Parts: sequence; structure tokens; C-alpha cells
Amino acid sequence: MNTKTYNLPALSNEGGLTAYLAQIKKFPMLDAEEEYMLAKNWLATGNVKSAEKLVTSHLRLVAKIAMGYKGYGLPLNEMISEGNVGLMQAVKKYDPEKGFRLATYAMWWIKASIQEYILRSWSLVKIGTTTAQKKLFFNLKKIKNQISPKTEGDLKDEHVKDIANRLNVSEEEVVSMNRRLLGKEQSLNTPIGEDGDEWQDWVVDKEMDHEVRFAQNEEMEQRKDLLQDSIKILNNREKEILYSRRLTDKPITLEDLSKKFKISRERIRQIENRAFEKLQKHMLNSAKSKNLLTAN
Repeated sequence: MNTKTYNLPALSNEGGLTAYLAQIKKFPMLDAEEEYMLAKNWLATGNVKSAEKLVTSHLRLVAKIAMGYKGYGLPLNEMISEGNVGLMQAVKKYDPEKGFRLATYAMWWIKASIQEYILRSWSLVKIGTTTAQKKLFFNLKKIKNQISPKTEGDLKDEHVKDIANRLNVSEEEVVSMNRRLLGKEQSLNTPIGEDGDEWQDWVVDKEMDHEVRFAQNEEMEQRKDLLQDSIKILNNREKEILYSRRLTDKPITLEDLSKKFKISRERIRQIENRAFEKLQKHMLNSAKSKNLLTAN
């Protein structure tokens, strides 16, 4: 199954993004009974038209999920395209007899496809080379929202200092990264189409909210279970250093850990990186074995 199988709206470049969003908004949402019948027909007969209706009715969900990854600095249209591939894989494997809606099931496949695209593209996103800079890239937005949720533009001096201390980077790096990420963001007030709708109006899909919340709650529980299971592979020193550096809201500095363990700061950094790589590999393998991620 591939994108050529279906008659989907074209999504070729950033300039065509607003037109694409306007197009997919026109596809009707399916009620539970219609979705069930289409899925049964697709499974029983391989009717591509039934599968196409299931796909097109969920294109808005893909775009909504993809927008959640805007902060990674990658083209939104490409993340939507990757998410659409995940959606089609979900439709291919969806079993309506299991009692949950397609949106709940598809969300896992959509996110997995987008996340894998981000990982594949990491070499193209040369934001920083050190572990601390990469951590700044992935966490700046979250910390900004914790400190001052509605801040726009440059950060205040006290906020810059706070973030720099939390992530063990220089204040200059915080300012530079913030400006880079601001340049990647699309305004939620950008008009879509001729009817005056804005991004922030468009992304709110009340019909899906309940299912999306349910799926997000399930995802958080799955992630917690994966982390708790995977972290057992680390020794006590690796666990403590990893928790202190990456799994707490207020990371402990390399200097403080160096004094505690009586080893150099560089050795602490090496242990942290090695522990993170071991944990990441184990979690990824576990997720794939439990069908929580698509396998290549």
C-alpha cells in the first residue's frame, strides 16, 4: 500500500500547505457505524474505495499531530506526508472488531512515522553538536512554557539565565537557539483559504478530542512502562547519573556529579551518554517488539 493507491490531495511544498489544509477539511468525518462498515468491507474484499474513505477522513488528524512536532525545525509538509504514510499503514492493519475507533489506533502509527522521519533527518538539523546543545534543542520550548507560557520573541534576561542553569549551557546558546526555533514556527493566526479560518481554529477538532485524549493517556502509560522496564538494564551509577542529568526538571551539573563520584566531568559525560544510548536502544527494541513503533 502506498500513496499512489489513493486519490489524495497533493502536498508538494510549503507554498501549497494552506491549500492542502483547506482541501482535507472538506472530507467528511465518519460516524462509528460507517467507519466500522468501511473497515469490514476493506478487510473482506480489499475495496480500495473503502480504504480511501477511511484514510481521507483522518487526514486532519495527521496534520494536527504533525503540528505538535513543529518545534523540531523540519518542514511541516514533510512531517504531514510521513504521518500520512503511517495512517495508511494503520488502515491496512486496523481491525474494527477489537472495539476501538480508527483514530485511537492510527495515532500510534502516525506518531511513529513522524518520529522516525525526525530521527532520520537529525543529521540535517545541525542545531548543535554537544549533548547539552541537543538537550537544549529538544527541551527549550517546554521549559519556556513552564517559566512564562505566553512569552513571544526574545526571552527576558532572568529567563535566559534560568534556562541556561537548568540545561547546563551558556546564556548565549539559549538566546541563539530561541531565535532559531522562533524562525521555524508557523503562526497559528495564518489564514487558511478564503473563508477566513485560522490555524488555531482549524486544528481544534472536537469530534476527535475524546479519542485523541484517550490515546494520549494510553501513550503516556506505555512510555512510563517502557522506561521503567528498560532502565533496569543500567547499573546503579548509570541510573543515578542519567536521572540526575536527563530525567529531572532541574538537572545536576557535571561539576557536582564529578565531585560526588570522584571522577572527572568528562567521565561523567561519557557515562551519561553511554547510559542514554543503552536505554534508548532497549526502549526502541521493546517498543518495536510490542508493535508500538513501525519497523523498517
